[in-house]
Amino acid sequence: MLNISLCKRLALGLTLAGAATLASAEVAVIVNPKSATGSMTAEQVSAIFLGKVGTLPSGATAAMADQPEGSPVYEQFYGKVTGKTGAQVKAAWSRLTFSGKATPPKPLASSAEVKKFVAANPDAIGYIEKSAVDGTVKSVLVAD
Repeated sequence: MLNISLCKRLALGLTLAGAATLASAEVAVIVNPKSATGSMTAEQVSAIFLGKVGTLPSGATAAMADQPEGSPVYEQFYGKVTGKTGAQVKAAWSRLTFSGKATPPKPLASSAEVKKFVAANPDAIGYIEKSAVDGTVKSVLVAD
């Protein structure tokens, strides 16, 4: 029988191993395949997801899809693309929403939901794990 301390250490080790695996995963910014946007810079994506710009480079109004707050892909995306933590992003959107200057990205439950939303909306933009990109969406930026 394992003692409680050993179980806690094993659980911590497995959690850290999972986090290390995700930390090395790549995040892809995706748009609808019919979008005129072919590629984007991290600065362009950051401006959209931080509410500084409301349009895609093609000029279309961006319909943003977000991952669940605090999820590993959420933290990785905002850290790599915007240079901000999830808490900083939440604070920035709170200010923008309160002042009426912008509407935050639509929160969805998973990468599968983000991909489905982007595939169904010509002006949508979102982000998922690069390994989940398929022909239903177009990758315009990969953050590794």
